[in-house]
This record gives sequence, C-alpha cells and structure tokens, in this order.
Amino acid sequence: MEITYASPSFSDLRAAATSSSMPSSARPVRIIPLQHPTATTSSSSPPNAAFSRWTAKLRRMTWMEWIEFFLPCLRWIRIYKWREYFQVDLMAGITVGVMLVPQSMSYAKLAGLQPIYGLYSGFVPLFVYAIFGSSRQLAVGPVALVSLLVSNVLGNIADSSTELYTELAILLSLMVGIMECIMGLLRLGWLIRFISHSVISGFTTASAIVIGLSQAKYFLGYDIDGSSKIIPVVKSIIAGADKFSWPPFVMGSIMLAILLVMKHLGKSRKYLRFLRAAGPLTAVVLGTVFAKIFHPSSISLVGDIPQGLPKFSVPKSFEYAQSLIPTALLITGVAILESVGIAKALAAKNGYELDSNQELFGLGVSNVLGSFFSAYPTTGSFSRSAVNHESGAKSGVSGIVSGIIMTCALLFLTPLFEYIPQCTLAAIVISAVIGLVDYDEAIFLWRVDKKDFLLWTITSTTTLFLGIEIGVLVGVGVSLAFVIHESANPHIAVLGRLPGTTVYRNVKQYPEAYTYNGIVIVRVDAPIYFANTSYIKDRLREYEVDVDCSKRHGPEVERIYFVILEMAPVTYIDSSAVQALKDLYQEYKLRDIQIAISNPSPEVLLTLSRSGLVELIGKEWYFVRVHDAVQVCLQHVQSLKGGSNSPQAPFSSLEDKPSLFARLSKERGEKLSITDLESGNGRPPLPKERDSQLEPLLSKDH
Repeated sequence: MEITYASPSFSDLRAAATSSSMPSSARPVRIIPLQHPTATTSSSSPPNAAFSRWTAKLRRMTWMEWIEFFLPCLRWIRIYKWREYFQVDLMAGITVGVMLVPQSMSYAKLAGLQPIYGLYSGFVPLFVYAIFGSSRQLAVGPVALVSLLVSNVLGNIADSSTELYTELAILLSLMVGIMECIMGLLRLGWLIRFISHSVISGFTTASAIVIGLSQAKYFLGYDIDGSSKIIPVVKSIIAGADKFSWPPFVMGSIMLAILLVMKHLGKSRKYLRFLRAAGPLTAVVLGTVFAKIFHPSSISLVGDIPQGLPKFSVPKSFEYAQSLIPTALLITGVAILESVGIAKALAAKNGYELDSNQELFGLGVSNVLGSFFSAYPTTGSFSRSAVNHESGAKSGVSGIVSGIIMTCALLFLTPLFEYIPQCTLAAIVISAVIGLVDYDEAIFLWRVDKKDFLLWTITSTTTLFLGIEIGVLVGVGVSLAFVIHESANPHIAVLGRLPGTTVYRNVKQYPEAYTYNGIVIVRVDAPIYFANTSYIKDRLREYEVDVDCSKRHGPEVERIYFVILEMAPVTYIDSSAVQALKDLYQEYKLRDIQIAISNPSPEVLLTLSRSGLVELIGKEWYFVRVHDAVQVCLQHVQSLKGGSNSPQAPFSSLEDKPSLFARLSKERGEKLSITDLESGNGRPPLPKERDSQLEPLLSKDH
C-alpha cells in the first residue's frame, strides 16, 4: 500500500503536495500503514486476557491432571519401567543413603543439635518429597548452609544444650514449610529472581568459610566462639591456642585427607565415582573402629544416640515464632535459589519439565510433615543430588530407597554411632563445604563483569565480617540498587542506516552507519516509566544539540526538525511516561520539532491511544518501520530546504510564528526523488523504467 508523506490532518499541505510540480519519474514513498487500536481492543485489558487464559487452562484440565498437580509422583509412576529403572534407582538410593547417614549427623552438630535430629531430618522428609516433589533426582535432607542459619539464629535465643533450642529448630522447620507451600501455591517464586547469582555465590562462599571455622573446635580440642562473624572466631582460636590437643587434630586431618582424596578420585575418574559417595561412610567406619579399639581419652565421641523411629509430636514454643520469621524467609530463599535451581538443571539433563512453584510446594510439604517427626529445616542438597544423578537415578524410587536406608540406621545402627569421633563428623562437614568456596565464580566475574564481581565481593565481605543476616541484606540491597540504577538509566542509542540497506542500527556499534540532516533517530532499550522519564528526556535534549555532521546525508539543514523514537524494545509505558511524552511534544512544538513514533508494541500503542497521545501527535506520525518514518521526514526536510531562501521576519509570538507545516505548504516546486533525498545530492530523477515499488537505496558510491 502506498500513501503520501503529507499529513492527512493538514489539508492545505496535501493540496500543495498534489498541486506542486513533482517530476513524473519521482518515486512515491512506500509506507506500511500502522494498525491502530480499535474500540474493541481498547476495552479489553491484558490482565483480564491473562486471567481468562489461566481460567481456560484450568477448565481444560482433566481429573488425572488435577491429581498429578497435587501428587507429581504419578507422572513418573505411570511411565515407570520397572525392569529397566528399578535396578539403577536401587543402586542410586543405596549410594545416597550411605552418604546421607553420616552427613546428617554432621550437619545436626553444625546446627547445634544432637546427631539424632539429623537422622530424623533425613527420615520423613525423604518419603514425603518422593510423593509431593516434582524432581526425580533431587536428594533432600539436612544441608550445611541451612544448618549454619539455624545455629546462627537460635544461638541468640537459647543455649544449644537446652530443650528449648531443639523445639525452636523443629518449629523453624514448620514455619519454613508453610512459607514454601504458600509461595508455591501463590506462584511467588519469581520474587527471588531479584537476588542475583553473584549475591548467592558470595554468600555461600563466605558461609562455607564460617562453617569450616566453626568446626575447628573439634580439630583443635577446645571450644571456640560460636559466632557467625569471622573476627570473633579467629580471636577465640588464637586465645585458646594453649589448650591445643594433637590427637584430635591428627585424626581429623587424616580423615579430611581421606575424604578429599576419595572425592577427587570419584570426580576425576568415572569408574571410581562410587568413592565420592562412599567417602563419608569410610571416614565414619575408620573413626569408629579406631575409637572402639584404642579408646582415646583426648578425642571426644558422639555419645549415646536414641534408638528407634521418631514419634509424632506437634511443634512447640509458638511464642517465639515472630522472632524466627526473618530466618524462615532466608531459608526459604535459599531453598528457592539452590534447591529449585538444582532441580531444574537436573530435569533439563534428564529430559522432563519441572514447575519451580510446584517444586517449592513439594519442599514445603516435606518440611511441614517432617516437623511433626522432630526434623529441623531441610532442602535439596547439591552434593547428594549430583551423586544421585551420576548414579543413574530415574525417579523418586531412589529417594524412597535412601529413606529405607535411614530407617534401618535408626532402627539398628544407632548403638554403633556412639563411638564416632567428633572430629570425623567435623571432617565430613569441612569436606562438603570446601566445594561451596566458589573462587572460580569470582575469577569469572572479574573477567566478564566487574560490577558483578563488586557485588560478589561486597556480599562475601559483609557476610564474613558483619554476620550472615547483615551480609544477605547488604547483598540483596546492593543487587536491587544495581537493578534500579540500570532501570532508571536505560541504554539509549542513536540509530543510523547501514549502507545499502533499509536497516537502522546503533551508530556506536556500527561506525559505518550514517544519519540524516535534520533527523535524529533514537531507540530506547527499556520500558519507559516514572523512574527513567527524566533521564530519557535529558538524553533526547543532548542528542538534539550534539550532532555529528561528519556522517550525515540528505538535504543540508542547520538544525533538527524531526525526532524519531524507535519503540520496538519498549515493552511497557506508564502514566508518568505518557505525561513526559506529552510535555516533550509541547516542548518540541515550541521549537518547531516534530516527534515520530516507530514500531510501538500493541500494549504500548494501546496505552498511548487511551491517553490521547496518539491524537495529540497525530496518527500519521506513527509508523511500522523506522525506514518509513525516515522517508516521510526526508521529504519534509527537503521541502524546508527548498523554502529556506525566502527570508522570514522575527516572530513576535507563538501565534504569529508560522509552523513547520505552514512553511512546507509554501515550498518551491522543485522536487527530488527519494533516492536523491537520501543521498543528499541533487541528481536527476530515477529513470522511468525503474520499479517504483523497490525500497529506496543509496547509490553505490555512498
């Protein structure tokens, strides 16, 4: 479809354009008409449409899909190949179970609890998650980072040797589970996306160092400060150096060396990968045998562990619930960022889809039901999940097998756990958290993005020196500050035309791109809203003044007459931005500058239409492509150049000042073709045999 460049709202200009003596060979401007919103589209809102799609999806769900929604285990049960999958699930479950038993006791000690509560935490949650969890490879249970968070917050409320401490840990599991369930049902997992990976990496690195130092007391043979800040811990280690005991240090170091060697061999050699899972059990067996035979008095042992399964009991001490809310939120955030991230990665590797909100709900149910059987907060373990995946686990059957291993340990093996040396459990914790020290990520961030490296450094430093809660808050705060800064100062580019094409790109990215005299093409690469309107207006004013004439083509004029806004990247515009555009339009109008809008999205165009901005600027100044806008503006600029020879008197008022379009109507009759306008040379018109529908391109020498 071909339309003239003249504005339909200016009948005199159209008449002038049709009556003027344009050469017959001049090619008409070919413009794709922009589809403006109709009355029907303006009455329907996107939120209503999204809600309608959601309700329609719910109505289409069958009864089996509803059951699978609440019991995700049915998805893999229906397609389970018993002969093919059961053997690998059995081996994977045994491998993870053997790894879980000693780790759970070690993490319970890290949390300030008796080892039996670590075993309880690896019992009921495993069976519950196998039913309600949507991941087929994720291994849940106690983890080091959550254990540290539990110890850090509860240590300020009660002494770890008291019954209240244990009750609060169990209550915390209930609260974490409820929060995870609520966030999963309301699909609020996206809230944690505002915490960048740099914050999580810096936080886990600092936490791993704190965890390692907290276990030093079992190596050194004397008590140290249980603070989550590194300076008090280091001071207490130095202050108690005269109480140092060699036997636990030597034994702990040997166990740690065995664990690290077995982990390295298991990772580096595929045929020895079983060593990675067998490491903790090997250390426990060796330490127990040594303690049973030699009875060393200077090495502290775990002591008596109750035998049997946990009894059903309702969590107590609800009067402390309010003080536990921040920690519960933090543990929930860790669960979303770490567990759900691991689960989604494993799902992608094994070729099935995973709903992160449903996964969060499964973790929540396992924590809620686990709290009624004396479990403290649990979540997905990175190391055990990796072992489960490497062992070939195909479904939740592996988790059930691990739960059976834990059941057997509780029923029959707890008398043997009495002789486990404390330094052995500490070595298991240290070997597990060494992998959390993510120095590779720091090197990568330094090489790729200095800003993210700064964020990593700030988070890890504040966590080490100011504590876990402050470290997380500072990291999240700085992360959000970066997000807000980027949003309030979006990238804005001046576009130029690539030679020989109708494509317009950033002139800084493509130095060969050229612009046109009298026209500025600007692209805003972000949603426009109240926080960035001032910045965008300031940048537009700069582009109007700061003009690089070295790469400009087209008719030679002294100033800018047209500003074309390329709005393809603008996904959203709010009322403040609409008002800013109105102000900008009025400001440009006073200086005889016309705004043109190119390629707005349907949502943005609908907002502009509702606000009256489309009518204010004029529908004829809205274009599908940047090139369409440039063609129209070029002919106007040429008309201005043609009428520049006639002197104009100074304007006494706005009413007396002839507008841009009034001057266009008095233009001279000499017209050039679009090709000549774009090249900036007054060449003869194109030959008549040329196809008038072809896109106007520069001649080969430009």
